[in-house]
Amino acid sequence: MRLRFNFLTVAVAVLAASPCAIVHSQSMEPLSYTNSPIGLNFLIAGYGYQTGNVLVDPSLPLKNVHATVDDAFLAYSRVLDFWGESGSVALVVPYAWLSATGSVFEQQRSVERTGLSDLTVRLSVNLFGAPAVSLQDFANYHQDTIIGVSLQVTAPSGQYIQSKLVNIGTNRWSFKPEVGVSKAVAHWTFEGEAGITFFTDNDEYFGNNARHQDALFSVQGHAIYNFNRKMWGSLDGTYYTGGRTTVNGNLNNDLQGNSRWGGTFAYSLTRHNSIKLYFSSGVVARTGEEFRIYGIAWQHRWGAGL
Repeated sequence: MRLRFNFLTVAVAVLAASPCAIVHSQSMEPLSYTNSPIGLNFLIAGYGYQTGNVLVDPSLPLKNVHATVDDAFLAYSRVLDFWGESGSVALVVPYAWLSATGSVFEQQRSVERTGLSDLTVRLSVNLFGAPAVSLQDFANYHQDTIIGVSLQVTAPSGQYIQSKLVNIGTNRWSFKPEVGVSKAVAHWTFEGEAGITFFTDNDEYFGNNARHQDALFSVQGHAIYNFNRKMWGSLDGTYYTGGRTTVNGNLNNDLQGNSRWGGTFAYSLTRHNSIKLYFSSGVVARTGEEFRIYGIAWQHRWGAGL
């Protein structure tokens, strides 16, 4: 039986640091809404390198902040049957090494942090076009149009020290509902997603303050080309806006309106193992959040009779 398994990816906000908002990652994940045999498991290990200028909360005495972040993550995902359509649940555990430089009260300073980032859980359910099928029946499945929804939850589990200007963890929850559409045309697959991220308040913000952030709206699109049953590549783009913050009720001038582009390449080494390479860079950054991301991930899949 010849099967073509897409490199199923897990939508991950790899790192989002608090007060300084160091490298607030807007991940671009092609094939987030796809179909796979029910009962299939995925174990994903990855490494990313992020560098560039980042958004700084105007309420802090920081200017000209540049950060470099090495991050590693381990993720597990399983394909499930949701009322006759396929879906998945995923858990992501990230760890980060952060180095930042900037001006504090006009004096040049540097800082390093190492620790656990915020854990992420993602539930994805396909509503149309991706029936729940076994491994045997999947050989006869051909994608047309898929419509799905997802909910990504990030927990305040990362390293956070209230007295520090720069942290790895965010010390708050975030919830991102999203809807996605995927359309296959010959060797191409075109995807589009729209989501809103809601944040709880950080009541232990630097200096015993309370920080609130408005919802962040985002859209992303992907043009994916399947070279053969083992290899695919995609051109990715995203735009996000909103996310304005207040500290103790005082509104900051940090409304976001940024766009990014990137690329992804994936190759199946064996029936059970794949690798993925990806990068992204800013196009327009209204708030000065300009950074580049380079990464690699390895995926191992098993179960469902594979």
